[in-house]
Amino acid sequence: MMEILQKKNIILNCQPKAKEDVIREIGKIFCEDGYTTEKYTQAMLDKETVFNTAIGNSVAIPHGIEEGKVEVQHAGLVIMTFPEGTDWNGTTVKLVIGIAAAGDEHVDILSNIAVTCSDEDDVEDVVHSSVDEIYNMFAN
Repeated sequence: MMEILQKKNIILNCQPKAKEDVIREIGKIFCEDGYTTEKYTQAMLDKETVFNTAIGNSVAIPHGIEEGKVEVQHAGLVIMTFPEGTDWNGTTVKLVIGIAAAGDEHVDILSNIAVTCSDEDDVEDVVHSSVDEIYNMFAN
């Protein structure tokens, strides 16, 4: 069985960039690692047009629209940290967690994210953690 989160998919200290570029980068990783088809990237971009995935506390959780779930082959996460923050629909985010999930897996993933990122201080801790530390927070 494929791991939902692989250490190589935790990318630290990213430079600020356009939200669409961040999403394309996440989509490329999902596709190259076999989590999704190439079409899932577009499903994530489409989601942003109907729903802002910045959820507060400097966190964004890009994921595909409902129709995009057919493009998911395995549940997966890509985590990117932006210590300086990056613009997400007018909100500054420091932690971007890309989610690929088809069934109910995303419910467990989202509840773990909610607990781990329950306030700004927790998010700052994540942003300044190592790959191993972040892996341990999100991989269970």
